[in-house]
Amino acid sequence: MSPPQTFTAWCNSHLRKAGTQIENIEEDFRDGLKLMLLLEVISGERLAKPERGKMRVHKISNVNKALHYITSKGVKLVSIGAEEIVDGNAKMTLGMIWTIILRFAIQDISVEETSAKEGLLLWCQRKTAPYKNVNIQNFHISWKDGLGFCALIHRHRPELIDYGKLRKDDPMTNLNTAFDVAEKYLDIPKMLDAEDIVGTARPDEKAIMTYVSSFYHAFSGAQKAETAANRICKVLAVNQENEQLMEDYEKLASDLLEWIRRTIPWLENRAPENTMLAMQQKLEDFRDYRRQHKPPKVQEKCQLEINFNTLQTKLRLSNRPAFMPSEGKMVSDVSNAWGGLEGAEKGYEEWLLNEIRRLERLDHLAEKFRQKAATHEAWTEGKEEMLQARDFETASLSEIKALLKKHEAFESDLAAHQDRVEQIAAIAQELNELDYYDSPSVNSRCQRICDRWDALGALTQKRSDALQRTEKLLETIDELYLEFAKRAAPFNNWMEGAMEDLQDTFIVHTIEEIQGLSTAHEQFKATLPDADKERGAILGIHNEIAKIVATYHVNMAGTNPYTTINPQGINAKWDKVRQLVPQRDQALIEEHARQQNNERLRRQFANQANVIGPWIQTKMEEIGRISIEMHGTLEDQLTHLRQYEKNIVNYKPKIDQLEGDHQLIQEALIFDNKHTNYTMEHIRVGWEQLLTTIARTINEIENQILTRDAKGISQDQMNEFRASFNHFDRKKTGMMEAEDFKTCLISLGYNMGEAEFSRIMSIVDPNRVGVVTFQAFIDFMSRETADTDTADQVMASFKVLAGDKNFIMADELRRELPPDQAEYCIARMAPYSGTDAVPGALDYMSFSTALYGESDL
Repeated sequence: MSPPQTFTAWCNSHLRKAGTQIENIEEDFRDGLKLMLLLEVISGERLAKPERGKMRVHKISNVNKALHYITSKGVKLVSIGAEEIVDGNAKMTLGMIWTIILRFAIQDISVEETSAKEGLLLWCQRKTAPYKNVNIQNFHISWKDGLGFCALIHRHRPELIDYGKLRKDDPMTNLNTAFDVAEKYLDIPKMLDAEDIVGTARPDEKAIMTYVSSFYHAFSGAQKAETAANRICKVLAVNQENEQLMEDYEKLASDLLEWIRRTIPWLENRAPENTMLAMQQKLEDFRDYRRQHKPPKVQEKCQLEINFNTLQTKLRLSNRPAFMPSEGKMVSDVSNAWGGLEGAEKGYEEWLLNEIRRLERLDHLAEKFRQKAATHEAWTEGKEEMLQARDFETASLSEIKALLKKHEAFESDLAAHQDRVEQIAAIAQELNELDYYDSPSVNSRCQRICDRWDALGALTQKRSDALQRTEKLLETIDELYLEFAKRAAPFNNWMEGAMEDLQDTFIVHTIEEIQGLSTAHEQFKATLPDADKERGAILGIHNEIAKIVATYHVNMAGTNPYTTINPQGINAKWDKVRQLVPQRDQALIEEHARQQNNERLRRQFANQANVIGPWIQTKMEEIGRISIEMHGTLEDQLTHLRQYEKNIVNYKPKIDQLEGDHQLIQEALIFDNKHTNYTMEHIRVGWEQLLTTIARTINEIENQILTRDAKGISQDQMNEFRASFNHFDRKKTGMMEAEDFKTCLISLGYNMGEAEFSRIMSIVDPNRVGVVTFQAFIDFMSRETADTDTADQVMASFKVLAGDKNFIMADELRRELPPDQAEYCIARMAPYSGTDAVPGALDYMSFSTALYGESDL
């Protein structure tokens, strides 16, 4: 479209708001009526009342009113007069419309202190900056591909255009898409023509500016609405956040005050408990309160004050009125309530501890009372019956004397217990004074003890008199009782010792030990006849006492006061001794047989172990010699070793048999064997080392064969390698030390310095152990003497397959190599990155080097 068409469309986009439009921009403004209407719609202001006449003078008057209004808005109209407009001067008319567009559509655009045209251009650049294929530098050729218009729409309304499908080389589609979408969805009339823009080297700048300004006003209005909405949302969010903080404060204050209200009565309750356990539970509850319950509430109180101050600050910063909590929930109210809580808490723990100390003292006194009372009651138990007993009427002299002594001791004991009775009474009195909760039962028990104490005193005096009267009647037979006691006691002790010895269990481990026990037993049996004579003499004394009692009619219902031993007891123990002797005989015989069997097991194990142990050691030495000797070819050596291994494996049943004998020894609890220095553990370790050594030696020969065949080494060379290695294996360990290896290399004709020798050692001893194995020696010598492939040779082979290119293709590999090897190479070759690379090219050079790694030194 040309400027007249664009200006016409622009004018109609505003006039339609007043329900009208123009068809010809040069004709339809000549009477000034639609021109005045256009200005009113654009400005939103009322102009002077127009003239309705059809005469030229009326038209000039209306156009002048419009021009005067434009001038009043600070616009200079150069060479534009009412007569030219009324006469239909196209140039003047278009100039006037452009002036209006500049003043009302573009002049007020301001971005970063720029205005008008520069402001509009900067706005376009800002909005299209994220689009890499759009570069707006002016209002003519920068818009020819249509992507600028599409980018403006997509930036603000991305759902209207699928920008990713647009192409820079299709300007017609881009322009028509933007014009159609703007007209249909954005209410921007089509002011430009796609064909004119594409077909023109430099599109009209005014037309482009006019159309683009419509986009600015369309989107800036939406942006203003969005800004307003955001401002409202922000205000509402502040209010909502403040209201939530107020609710949180109210709830936290209510919860804290309610907790304080519930806790204070508990802390103010100073009613004592009767038991230590109950008071200790109260103390533990208080400590839980101090450790667990109160600290979170301290935090809540602090948080409440912080929340209150934060809320007030936020309200002040957002110009809101200060927050006034509900009645009774001010920070000061919470602080006052908290002060009340701490006031109630103050002294509570001290009261608890004082009460616990008081109860502890009471419990201690009560326990002390109970212990002393129980001790005293236990002591008095049976004492009244004892004092009232008539035992002295049938007692012997010794019993009477014993009873007298016993009674004297009792009287002393009774006097000593006087202090305890007084202490019991004093403790009971103190418990009463301290208001012990169970004082009635304490007083009752104390009274019973005192009453019983008085009764014991009376009975003690009565019994003392009776015993003294009876004593003189029995003195005549005292000496006979004494004689019996003197002889019966040692004999009784001898029998008890004999019974202990005869029943004593024994643990022995050798035949010598059991023989010693048997000899001691025979010696004991030889003493039995003399013991029997002593038994008869002691029983004779008892019979003599019986005769005297019968002759003089003495009441002998009592027992010997000097001993508890009686003839029946002596005879019973003697019979027991006689019974235990044959039992001991049998036990010694059985143990002797068991020790003989153990000795047989020891000799049986030792006989085998003393053969197997040296056999294993011999075989180990033989394998060592085989591994360093060179008899026949490697295959001959391998055959010989495998036959040797078979012979060793065939020896396994002897090991198993020895394991069986070892198990019998363990089951018999035999812990030592003087007949051999070999243990089963030694044999097992030696056997496992033997199997490992023969297997390792066979493996070394197999590896030597593999090395020989792979490297093309002759048997003579292999023999020469082995001879050299054995010669310089000074310690015959199967490994050369570093200095010996260096001497070996010099003997083979190597002339090297320290650096070269270090390089060789890094090959043969990569783990830096300091020794060289025969296999490592062979590997090194085979590399030095045999023809081997190198990384360069393999690389040259790949180059032949690649047709002398620096890279190779997967199809070439599949064509020249077996399938599995071709796929192996393809999977491991990196893409070729040289300047002559083609798609799919593979780097065979790096691959060849990687195949050998550091081994190809």
